[in-house]
Amino acid sequence: MKPRRRGFWFRILRKAEEALQPTKRVMNPWEIWLWPWIAASALTRGALETGRGSMEANDGDVALPRVSEPEWASPNHVTSEFDAMRVRDFSVARSKQRSTLVVAPFALHDARIADLSSGHSLIETLRANGCSRLFLVEWKSATAKTKLRTIDSYLCDLNVAVDDIGPPVDLIGLCQGGWLSLVYAARFAGKVRRLVLAGAPIDLMAEPSLPSAEARITPEAVIDDMIRAGDGLVLGRTLLELWPREHDESAFVIDALQFPGAPANEKDRRTVETFLRWQRRTLDLPGPYFLEVFDWLFRENRIAAGRFHALGRLVDLRELRCPLFLLAGDRDSIATAGQVLAAATLTGVRPRDVETAIAPCGHLALFVGRDTLKNEWPRIARWLAERPVHEGKSPGTTRRSRVGRIPAH
Repeated sequence: MKPRRRGFWFRILRKAEEALQPTKRVMNPWEIWLWPWIAASALTRGALETGRGSMEANDGDVALPRVSEPEWASPNHVTSEFDAMRVRDFSVARSKQRSTLVVAPFALHDARIADLSSGHSLIETLRANGCSRLFLVEWKSATAKTKLRTIDSYLCDLNVAVDDIGPPVDLIGLCQGGWLSLVYAARFAGKVRRLVLAGAPIDLMAEPSLPSAEARITPEAVIDDMIRAGDGLVLGRTLLELWPREHDESAFVIDALQFPGAPANEKDRRTVETFLRWQRRTLDLPGPYFLEVFDWLFRENRIAAGRFHALGRLVDLRELRCPLFLLAGDRDSIATAGQVLAAATLTGVRPRDVETAIAPCGHLALFVGRDTLKNEWPRIARWLAERPVHEGKSPGTTRRSRVGRIPAH
């Protein structure tokens, strides 16, 4: 393997990052999804052509180590598989009780974020706290066969998953799986019993953020050239190759996993290794899907503005009436607390049926952090198990997170 070269790309991207981030902080890998906006002020079409030429010289392959398919921490089996999606069944026992469906994000990394390792698995936590019928949507890396897919394509897949499981379901959307779940729940209101959005960017204008600001000034040609360089795909491994490595990777890992310090035992060391393998294992994204997310969400804020069309119809969030739980991190730079909690006032859900929690953590710790999984998600699981709203009321508070209900409008 040839040694990794850190010339033009490294200097340009580091300069752009330093210009936009005046204070040093630990990099969050989900920011790779934001690469076009972070780099736009420094990149030129010529630079993108240089990147494409480098790919072509290697027959489209980038000199990154091959990473194996994910191994899951919790027992499961695939119930259905399509070109772009798998549905995994993590159920504890077969029953006719309510079903919970976790919608993983379709961004740079795969769905293993929901089931990383024991003690750092959302799936494990949900199973242990009453979600006995539990399923996960796992999005596949895009290929030449699926490179023309759009947001509507993935909404169709999600609808098939819900129908196969049996509606109504409890839906849990993680990060970018969150806005997709919100749109789905509004488009197919009768198919979702309760909705949880965790670290999901919903209203990009509710609070200042890097993605929305940079998206407005990014020339569309930058995105077009990136898609062209991947022959219709946005290549995850290319983005990972271009992104400069954090100087203090250990601090980033400790923050995401919420270790008190360096791994203290063999189990923790294996967890770190699993996390780093997940970080290196990337997904390719269809060009049209990537462009729609870039334009419709981060640039035009269509969901919050009431201008988001899904499967032939304008999505009206006011038609969404199911109970809603919003989980945010107070140090989340990807989906800030304001962007997540804004969903409460955009929907038709009654204020008494909206629960919120702000955990003391960053973005990835919402899903794999030891403390967050211990302190926040068991309460969410109990909330999912509650009786319908007309039969009873929701409980009030948690221990360490800032939790509350949305006041009446």
